[in-house]
Amino acid sequence: MMFFQDIIQNLNKYWSKEGCLIMQPYDTEKGAGTMNPHTFLRAIGPEPWSVAYAEPCRRPTDGRFGDNPNRAQHYFQYQVIIKPSPDGIQEKYLKSLESLGIEPKNHDIRFVEDNWESPTLGAWGVGWEVWLDGMEVTQFTYFQQCGGVDCQPIPIEITYGLERIAMFLQDKESIWDLNWNKDFKYSDIWLQFEKGQCSYNFSESNPENLRKLFETYQDEANSLIEKKLTYPALDYVLKCSHTFNLLDARGVISVTDRAQYIEKIRKLAREVASSWMEERNGLNFPLIKNTF
Repeated sequence: MMFFQDIIQNLNKYWSKEGCLIMQPYDTEKGAGTMNPHTFLRAIGPEPWSVAYAEPCRRPTDGRFGDNPNRAQHYFQYQVIIKPSPDGIQEKYLKSLESLGIEPKNHDIRFVEDNWESPTLGAWGVGWEVWLDGMEVTQFTYFQQCGGVDCQPIPIEITYGLERIAMFLQDKESIWDLNWNKDFKYSDIWLQFEKGQCSYNFSESNPENLRKLFETYQDEANSLIEKKLTYPALDYVLKCSHTFNLLDARGVISVTDRAQYIEKIRKLAREVASSWMEERNGLNFPLIKNTF
């Protein structure tokens, strides 16, 4: 049996051999691995970039107190971003499945057209969902924009759904029954966490405090953008995004308010992306000198 932690280790080993930096998760709440600065910032600009990492993600509205077998407010992605996109990337992806013990010739693997968009990040791309024997396990995206900035050259993003792949490999019907290693199940580690976070997300959070926090984080992000402090500014954009998601889970955002919140976050994300481009340009895009 391939344990959950082995999937991450095998993907790290495979993509390391393909020339990727192997990084660690970013230390703030985020809804997807794309929000990590190793993707969101590095996807734009002319500098080459090649990185892979596992990323815990939080989507408060998806929580079900651990009662749903394949849905949770906290889960894991494995993220690969390579710029410029190399030739034969689909074949490289299929070989990464082989590193997990999945022989493509023995399974029904389909690339189903599915363009991707993140309104809050001002990001979008074209690509596919990858289906393995009828289950979506990966999102395959050629980024076109991040933070409203055109991506040139075009990077490829590959996002693996680790729980789904583990369910396939371990022949489990529920993420909570997955074996993390030989001694611990997924539920042993994450079920109590899931229940507590769901209680907070849906009933125990204070909406008024969350609104105040959003305004505070927004002010801080704007201040940092003015000071050209790109990384700290992005941290506060991510905090705005997560706080908005908490308000959404609490059910206190109207349709009109929702659109306004998204526009506020998108504006910040665009300004951070522009600041990043100015900063790297001022450094003469130093990574162009390096070959990944």
